[in-house]
Amino acid sequence: MKHYEVEILDARTKQKLTFLDKVEPNATIGEIKVMFHKNHAQWYPARQSIRLDPKGKSLRDEEILQNLPVGTTATLYFRDLGAQIGWVTVFLTEYAGPLLIYLLFYFRLPFIYGPKYAFTSSPHSVVHLACICHSFHYIKRLLETLFIHRFSHGTMPFRNIFKNCTYYWGFAAWLAYHINHPLYTPPAYGDKQVKIALAIFLFCQIGNFSIHVALRNLRPPGSKARRIPFPTKNPFTWLFLLVSCPNYTYEVGSWIGFTVMTQCLPVALFTLVGFIQMAIWANGKHRSYLKDFRDYPPLRTPIIPFFL
Repeated sequence: MKHYEVEILDARTKQKLTFLDKVEPNATIGEIKVMFHKNHAQWYPARQSIRLDPKGKSLRDEEILQNLPVGTTATLYFRDLGAQIGWVTVFLTEYAGPLLIYLLFYFRLPFIYGPKYAFTSSPHSVVHLACICHSFHYIKRLLETLFIHRFSHGTMPFRNIFKNCTYYWGFAAWLAYHINHPLYTPPAYGDKQVKIALAIFLFCQIGNFSIHVALRNLRPPGSKARRIPFPTKNPFTWLFLLVSCPNYTYEVGSWIGFTVMTQCLPVALFTLVGFIQMAIWANGKHRSYLKDFRDYPPLRTPIIPFFL
């Protein structure tokens, strides 16, 4: 069997970092990362980006050496991704924060609205309903992280957790401050508005959960294989007929419902910012589907049917 020689250079300085001799032709990039780690203990596999070109895209761990456009003497380039943290840890941190922060405002701790309103309760039922919905949403996210989600990438840069937590925790504090404020006024159209909004919120929460379960079932445990998601017998998954990322569609719908329910400007702004970010993610995933699958359903749009 013909073996490969693999030279790994620093993507920035072009300095030789490692020379691997007698590498099996069917070795994966993930296995090459492990070999590289043995020579450079500070760069564990999750921290490595291995690429064919210094400015090119990172190769996937499952890609096989002999299938790459390289000769038997291959030159690969390494870039340090920085300290990494597991996605499960990231999600648990991101979602536990808003859950707890919101409750601090709901129970009106003395340092928030002053001693006069310490531990008092709002006379408006919508305030209590909003707390239940907000808590339900983030408890659902925590449970999905632990029992539903299967991550294609095991880690993300550690520095990103500070940016993500600032976003989730900061918005949670801002909207909770206004919804639970002693001077908060209920929605203009009263109970009718609240009930319609609650129905939207619950419908979209069930839809979001249904899509997450469908995506989980699409990927076997321990696999990074990508397949086209299709609707199942669950009616909530039929949105796959029209959009590539219905989980984001339902997520935005949930926050629209919460916005209508509370009639609160900070919630509306959080919904808008969230929609913009999810639209960016959905566009990226949609382009990836189109690139990877020639038979991808042409009717689908990224997040909003027929529009976006």
